[in-house]
Amino acid sequence: MRFSYYARWLLFLPLVLALNAGCQSLKMRSQSPDSDELDDEFETTVQTPFVGDYTTIAGLNLVTLEGVGLVTGLDNTGGDPPISMYRTKIYNDMRRRGIQNPNQILRSPTTAVVIVRAYLPPLVKKGQRFDIEVRLPGNSDASSLRGGTLLETYVSEKAIVPGRGILDGHVLAKAKGPILVSTGEESSDEDSAGVERRGRIMGGGHSMTDRDMSIYLRNDFRSIRNSKRIADRVSRRFHSYSQYGIKELLAEAKTDQTIKLKILPRYKDNFPRYLQVVRNIAFRESQVAQRVRMQRLKKELSRPESAEHAAVQFEAIGKEGIPFLRSALKNSNLECRFHAAVALAYMDDPSGLSVLAEAARDNRALRVFAFAALSTLDEPETHLVLRDLMSVQIDDAGNTFESTETRYGAFRALWTMDRNDPFIHGKVLNRNYALHELNTDGPPMIHITHNKRAEIVLFGGNQEFQLPMALNAGNHILVTASPGRKTVTVSRFEVGQDDMRREVSPRVADVIRTCAEFGANYPDIAQMLLQAKKRHNAPGRIEIDQLPRAGRAIDRSNDGLAGSTRNARVGRPGLAPNMYSSMKKDSTLKRRETLDVMTPAAKPDSGTASLADAREFDDVDPDENKLTKFFRRFSLGRKDNQEETFATDSFEE
Repeated sequence: MRFSYYARWLLFLPLVLALNAGCQSLKMRSQSPDSDELDDEFETTVQTPFVGDYTTIAGLNLVTLEGVGLVTGLDNTGGDPPISMYRTKIYNDMRRRGIQNPNQILRSPTTAVVIVRAYLPPLVKKGQRFDIEVRLPGNSDASSLRGGTLLETYVSEKAIVPGRGILDGHVLAKAKGPILVSTGEESSDEDSAGVERRGRIMGGGHSMTDRDMSIYLRNDFRSIRNSKRIADRVSRRFHSYSQYGIKELLAEAKTDQTIKLKILPRYKDNFPRYLQVVRNIAFRESQVAQRVRMQRLKKELSRPESAEHAAVQFEAIGKEGIPFLRSALKNSNLECRFHAAVALAYMDDPSGLSVLAEAARDNRALRVFAFAALSTLDEPETHLVLRDLMSVQIDDAGNTFESTETRYGAFRALWTMDRNDPFIHGKVLNRNYALHELNTDGPPMIHITHNKRAEIVLFGGNQEFQLPMALNAGNHILVTASPGRKTVTVSRFEVGQDDMRREVSPRVADVIRTCAEFGANYPDIAQMLLQAKKRHNAPGRIEIDQLPRAGRAIDRSNDGLAGSTRNARVGRPGLAPNMYSSMKKDSTLKRRETLDVMTPAAKPDSGTASLADAREFDDVDPDENKLTKFFRRFSLGRKDNQEETFATDSFEE
C-alpha cells in the first residue's frame, strides 16, 4: 500500500511541474502588448486601468497662420508702404491678377499694407469663423487703421528655413472684414498712437479645413490589438446617430498607435470636459470591480476636494452611475452637489438644474462650468432659469449689486443652447454684427464683445441716451442732440457721396439701427458706445467681454471638514469651456501639462461633427466705396478652381 501511494505521487510530479512552468511562461508572455493572449499588463500594473493612463491627445494646439493683406477705406491715414517683403508680396499678387498701376493704388492715403495673423482653434470645421489680428509693419508710413476694412486675404502656415528665408505652408483660412482698432480708453497719446496701428476682426477668419482630435497610444503599449480595444471601449461609452438614424461610433482605430476621435455633439461647446471624461473611461473592468469602485467613488463624491474627480468617473461609467450622482444632490455642501449636477447634465439628466442655477448665481468659481452645463439641457425650465439669471443682482456674499458677468454669461449660455429663443433673438445689421435687445429687470446695461462674435446686447428694454450729446460712429457718421431737444439727429457726410440725415428717438436701439442703415459697421458702433460712456451719455453701465472664467479659487474654510483646503482652484486658468474661451495665443490649451496634449507633425483627418449651421454672407456690400469694389473684383489672394461656401456660427437671418 505504501509503495503504491508513493508511486502515484511520482507519476503526477512531472505533470505538476509542467503546469507550474506553463503558468510562469504565460505570465511572462502577458507583458508583451503584441502577444496573442489578452494584455494583462493593464490589470497587473494598476487596479483599474483607464484610457488616459496609456494614451495622449493630439490636435488641441493653436495653429499660427500669417499673411499680407491690404486695408482700404482709411480716412487719409494710410500711405505708400516702404520697400519691404510685404510690399513686394502685395505688388506681385496685384500684377499676377492683372491689375493695372498697382503702385498708384498702394500710394493712396486710403490704403495700407498690413500683416495679418490668426490662430486656428482646435476642432474648427470648414467654414467656421474665428478672430483675426492685423497690424501695420514697423516701418509703415500709415498712422492709423481706424475705419479700415481688410480685403480678402489668404493666411497660411509659415516656416523659417535656413538659407531660404520664410516659406509659405498650406493655406488654411481666409480673412476679411472691418477692423476694430481700440476700446477708446487709452491712457495717453503715446499709447493711443500704438493702438491705432493694430486691430482685430471678430469672426473675420473663415477656416478652409477641418481639425480633429486623435488619441495616441504610448510607445510601450502600441499595438493594433490595443488600439482597436481602446477604440471599442470609447465607442461603447460614446456614440451618436446620423441624420438617417444610423448609429455612428466616435472612436476609430487608424494605426497601431493612432485612434481618430470625434466629439459627441453634447460636448461640442466644452471639449475639455469631453476629453476629461474620455481619459477616465475604464479600459478593462469586471462588473464586480466596477461596483466596488462605485462604492468608493460615492464616498469621494461627498468630500469637496475629491468630488470633481469622482463625478467625472461616474460620468465616464455612464447610466450605471446616475443613481449615485442623484443621491449626491442631497449633500449639504454646494461644491459636492454642483459636481454631481454637472455630470448629470452631460448625461442628459436635468435633476441638478436648480443646483446649477444656484452655483451660477452665487459662486463665481463655479459659474463658468455651471453655465456650460446648463447650455446642454434643452429643457423649458432651463430657458426660464437662464432668463432669470440675466436679471440677477446678487453677489457671492448675498449683497445686492449688478452682476454683469452673470447676466452676460446667462445670455451666452442661452444663445449657445437655442439662438432662436424669442427672448434673446436679435437683428443682424449689415450682415456682420448682431443687436440683441432684452426685456430684463434691473439696472440698464450694454455689453459689447471684442472676441469671437460681433454683437451688442442691451440688458433692459427702451434704454435711452442722456441728452444733449455729440458722438461719432466712424469717420463719416455723427450722432448729435442739442440741449432741450427730445430727438437725436443721425447724419452722414462723405466726399463724393450725398449727405444723409434722419431724426430718431433717443432710444439706444433706434440710434444703432439708423447708424447701421447709414453704413456703420461694428467698430463704428463700438466707438460710438464707448464715447457715450466716456462723455456720460450712456443710460447705464457699458461693459466689454464680461465672461465668466475658469481657474478661480473657492473658499472651503466653512465646510467643517478635517483637512479641507481653505482656498482651492476650480478648473485651470485658460481652460474654460470653449463657448467662453478667448482662444488667444497664450492660452494654456497649448501647454502640454494641461491636457497631456501631443502635437505631432501630422495632417489632421477630416471630421464629421459639425459645430455650426449658417449661411454665407454676401461678398459685396452696397455701401462700399469704388476702390473696395474694384479690389473685390480682383481677389488679392489665391483663386481656387471650385467655388467655396463659407458657413458661420455667428449670425443667421
